[in-house]
Amino acid sequence: MAKILKWLMLIMGIACVAIGAFHFVLGIDSVPGEGAAGATVDSRERFYGAVFLGYGLAWIWAARRSPIPAKAVRWLAGIFLLGGAGRLLSMAVHGQPQWFQVVLAVLELALPPLYFWLASADERGERPERPLSAR
Repeated sequence: MAKILKWLMLIMGIACVAIGAFHFVLGIDSVPGEGAAGATVDSRERFYGAVFLGYGLAWIWAARRSPIPAKAVRWLAGIFLLGGAGRLLSMAVHGQPQWFQVVLAVLELALPPLYFWLASADERGERPERPLSAR
């Protein structure tokens, strides 16, 4: 389970770094339908792209620790879940977005429970349970 956690975290980190860099470099051109939004939205998009790139680096950093810190996994997954909740709120207020945004919302709501479940897999592997007689 610890290897699965590590690989899922690395994939998540690399994907977030790539997505963040994409949005940082392209600004509003990276978002379908935002091409005419203007300088303010472009500035915001590039800022959020940099933040998302950093978020991806945090996933990679945590995946490279030994043991992988369960607390960091839970925090990172919780932030991802919060992003999915934000998309649901947006859908409730403004309606359904472009189809790919719906796909992203599904991922942002489905993956965190998996990370929460796997979070302590590496720590458990490093620190075996003590027998009841030793407690």
